[in-house]
Amino acid sequence: MMAQVFSVLSHAMASANLVALTAALVWGMLSILLSPCHLASIPLIVGFINDQGTTTTGRALALSALFAGGILLAIAVVGAATAAAGRMLGDLGPYGNYAVALVFLLVGLHLLGVLPLPLGGGQVGWRHKGLVAAVVLGLLFGLALGPCTFAFMLPVLAVCASLASAAPLRAVLLLLAYGVGHCAIIVAAGVCTGAVQRYLHWTATSPGATIARRACGLLILLAALYLALTAR
Repeated sequence: MMAQVFSVLSHAMASANLVALTAALVWGMLSILLSPCHLASIPLIVGFINDQGTTTTGRALALSALFAGGILLAIAVVGAATAAAGRMLGDLGPYGNYAVALVFLLVGLHLLGVLPLPLGGGQVGWRHKGLVAAVVLGLLFGLALGPCTFAFMLPVLAVCASLASAAPLRAVLLLLAYGVGHCAIIVAAGVCTGAVQRYLHWTATSPGATIARRACGLLILLAALYLALTAR
């Protein structure tokens, strides 16, 4: 099934401009929904935003966009660095997985209320740092994705490589469309979290917010276990 989807989207991205851009956008979205390692980004951003205390929809949008941007920046840096070193794109070996599994462990325990960490935004003087923390968390998460990310990017990269000399602008637009699709799911999850908080008048200590935060913490701990077990 996955091979068929892979093939259809690869052909679509080699088609006319609008079809190709749409296919790249859709594939970017599917790269989140079909990948266990990428799917972990959703409870991570939901838990992070819930941990900020009362959050407006606009701030939730900013936090999730910065988190997603951090992921894309890390992917670009890892891809460029490993390619320059003559290695497979994104291949950091097991160390990237172990590093982010450790971060996930700490964040998961924090969201479960076991370990105090300065990741929330409710404290006085920490509000601006919440934006910085979103970028840093995205960067750390992006560093671990390595081979998982580039496996999903392969059809886009293959088409872009074939277009690089003859149509460089189209190649860049395809990569951009993939990135927008990849980020859209993460941003949508963050915005929905902010909207739910506002609609239900959740604060950091509301029962609903506490349950959601702990559920996200448990999912992030499972993601940490997955990353550690699949490190190679």
